[in-house]
Amino acid sequence: MPNSGKQPLTLRPGKPYPLGATWDGKGTNFALYSENASGVELCLFDDEGHETRYPMPEHTAFVWHGYLPGIGPGQRYGYRVHGEYAPERGLRFNPNVVLLDPYAKALDGTEKFDEGVFGYVMGEDDLTMQTQDQKGAPLGIVIDPMFNWVGDQKPDIPFHQSVIYEAHVKGLTMTHPDVPEALRGTYAGVATEPILTYLKELGITAIEFLPVHQHVDDPFLLAKGLTNYWGYSTLSYFAPDVRYSAAARRGDYAGVVPEFKNMVRALHDAGIEVILDVVYNHTAEGNHLGPTMSFKGIDNPTYYRLVADNPRFYFDYTGTGNSLNVRHPQTLQLIMDSLRYWVTDMHVDGFRFDLASTLARGLHEVDQLSGFFTIIHQDPIISQVKLIAEPWDVGEGGYQVGNFPVNWAEWNGIYRDDMRAFWKGDGGLASEIGYRLTGSSDLYQNDGRKPYASINFVTAHDGFTLRDSVTYEGKHNDANGEGNADGHNHNITWNCGVEGETDDPAINQLRGQQMRNFLATLLLGQGTPMLLGGDEFGRTQQGNNNAYCQDNEISWYDWQNLDEELLAFTKKVIALRKAHPALHRRKFFSGRTIRGEDISDIVWLRFDGQTMSDEDWNNPQTQSMGMFLDGDGLDDVDEHGKPLRDDDLLLLLSSSYIDLPFRIPDLDHCGEWELLLDTTDDHAQETVKSGEETTLKGRSVKLYRCQR
Repeated sequence: MPNSGKQPLTLRPGKPYPLGATWDGKGTNFALYSENASGVELCLFDDEGHETRYPMPEHTAFVWHGYLPGIGPGQRYGYRVHGEYAPERGLRFNPNVVLLDPYAKALDGTEKFDEGVFGYVMGEDDLTMQTQDQKGAPLGIVIDPMFNWVGDQKPDIPFHQSVIYEAHVKGLTMTHPDVPEALRGTYAGVATEPILTYLKELGITAIEFLPVHQHVDDPFLLAKGLTNYWGYSTLSYFAPDVRYSAAARRGDYAGVVPEFKNMVRALHDAGIEVILDVVYNHTAEGNHLGPTMSFKGIDNPTYYRLVADNPRFYFDYTGTGNSLNVRHPQTLQLIMDSLRYWVTDMHVDGFRFDLASTLARGLHEVDQLSGFFTIIHQDPIISQVKLIAEPWDVGEGGYQVGNFPVNWAEWNGIYRDDMRAFWKGDGGLASEIGYRLTGSSDLYQNDGRKPYASINFVTAHDGFTLRDSVTYEGKHNDANGEGNADGHNHNITWNCGVEGETDDPAINQLRGQQMRNFLATLLLGQGTPMLLGGDEFGRTQQGNNNAYCQDNEISWYDWQNLDEELLAFTKKVIALRKAHPALHRRKFFSGRTIRGEDISDIVWLRFDGQTMSDEDWNNPQTQSMGMFLDGDGLDDVDEHGKPLRDDDLLLLLSSSYIDLPFRIPDLDHCGEWELLLDTTDDHAQETVKSGEETTLKGRSVKLYRCQR
């Protein structure tokens, strides 16, 4: 029921809650928060782009509101907000700019810079107000919220049983030959049978999507023929990005929301949870010279952290130009309303918070008891989904790995760095590796959290892929157009002797072995493993460790060139992890004795079979170890309340280039040990008697079990 633009309707008072555009079956209520505005106009647009304006006279608790009968799903709308244009005092109102509703659930396209998105005169400083119409921001669309969720069963997989797969909606499906071409790169493409079957057979339990909130492509990238592929430049916290919608490609922008919901439902039917990477620390509007598309023109001091003694400028803890003002109740409400919407209406299962330390900041310091965490923990809906923090930002004191509150998991950057250094061959890391393989008790045990609070990863979207981490030591980011100056310089990687691709079979064999070592330690250790999508089959970005702007073959999955052997290995390791509860414990190891044989729940061994001493742990030459897990030592119960049991397991690992004779534990109850995994030979079979030796080849991992 979009407005034709020819017969203006009468705006009724409406209600101040809920914020946004809410259709009730007969008409639509519009509500917009702005405590500093002097007036607000609701702007409706018809299919030809004709605009009809409705001054909103009702103003309740800083919310401007009105109700239009006869207006329903499909109607495009925006706002013009009146007030002072005084950037030196933090006010940037400009009614010449049509603004996007922060609560819009669907958008009518992407930004159009050629139609104007700036509140000041380009070429002048930001103190000169723009007087020409600026209509380049996307418009909101009134949606029908109804969707048939009947029968949708959220997988509700316990954190300790989770295996997370980080992926990009577009990159995952863009070149898959069995996904219909019209659906490639879209939510609908993810929901196709080839993708669902692949993910199920791989064995992952959750897919963590890079941002799907509508974002902005930065002008400096567009000028170079590039785009903001990763999408960490959010414009709307409620609307799925139209760029990844098959419906939007057909011009059906109202169909974006049901398409996203259908994807979630299809993944749930496959037993896979959906986690969203969300960016509540900053927006796409940048600093004082950035565009005015929404928040900045609606109520700049409410939504952004401004410099106290010069509010023309913005605090920037994110490196993007601005930081959201989470100290303000309305900004906190915006974030919570957004999170709750994605859980209740879109049925997602959790969130990974980008640069989460920014959200924790009270004044300047990072504060665990900030309003953001308090309001999250008391919320009966948000507190029950998976909450994952990227525990750092670019501000002073922003690196907060291990310091987030109970109920939060964290991307464990220390795990990544330690594992990379260990397999690179650096010495002096034995004690660190011991902590990382057991869930990083040094970081998470003393604050009430469990091993699964550690989200373990060795690669992520930001940095090298797994294959590139064993192929390159230096970044190769020339395609980004920044003279290779962007991206990390401290990669902690080893190229196995040659920089870049090579035909040398010995080097390629070693690289494959190193990838298997990373995958084995990631998936066989305690904590929650996160696999970068494509690492399971050797995806490369050609040495680019900052592919944020590469919406092309550099970032897309190359489905035509899979390393099938590596893929089979990854499936095998994931299956081993899921089959053995000793590899995904809910509780930290206690070291307690659990048998009359004086066997503890975990024992660390030297290659000669002796228990590792303090001297071994601190010896910079220690590059190998064995981790014995007693199957009776889980200190847990199964779903029926019975004591949880497993086989005894023995994980052997060595980052030394030297082959070692490793003595297997001699246990009375265990006569033979069966080899389950060897990173030097995918098809290896071996049975070793207790007390005998096996050869642990240089730079390798082995896993054995003593079957009960």
